[in-house]
Amino acid sequence: MKPACNPLARTLAACLLLAGPVSAVAAVPSFEITPFIGARAGGSFDVEDAETGASSSVDLGSGTSYGVDLGLYQSESGFYELLYSTQEASLDSDDLPVSDIDVRVDYLQFGGTAFFDQGQYWLPYLSLTIGAARFEPQQGGYDSETKFAMSLGGGFRFPLSEHIAANLGLRGYLTFLSSDTDLFCVSTGENAGCLVKSSGSTLWQGEAQLGLTVRF
Repeated sequence: MKPACNPLARTLAACLLLAGPVSAVAAVPSFEITPFIGARAGGSFDVEDAETGASSSVDLGSGTSYGVDLGLYQSESGFYELLYSTQEASLDSDDLPVSDIDVRVDYLQFGGTAFFDQGQYWLPYLSLTIGAARFEPQQGGYDSETKFAMSLGGGFRFPLSEHIAANLGLRGYLTFLSSDTDLFCVSTGENAGCLVKSSGSTLWQGEAQLGLTVRF
């Protein structure tokens, strides 16, 4: 007579065999988060003088940016990406009231990152995203502006351990504007009017990024 525990033993053995592949799959990272600090520069508008009608170019000042990049892995060679980056920049001008205005520039983008052949100590990557750019004056009660934007980035990832890596990259942001359109307007009070008149159809900014990736 066979021992009564044989069916139970066979069931346990089958469960252990099934658990092996599941554990192997679970060990592959499926999500990552990369907080980063950066330096962003570029971007200019035309400002029209209300009295003379003359226009001059006003640049967005360069400065520190911060952000976070979230990745959902599609495979080991790439992931879907959600990117947020923010910077507060001054308007570089000697004209009042423009010189007294700081503008917060936020990018919220969705896209993907692809990895390429790995070197001995680094992993090159390329990123393409689309989404929105938001420009919000910090003084004067002017309205914010939200425009369609896209970005292209690339760089190198330096693995520090199985789940942690340092990132060093560059990213360019391209925002689409409407030509000859007033921006940052306010309809009431002593500052009634518009602060900026766009000079062309696009605005470009570049950003150098240093980040730390944690994969789960």
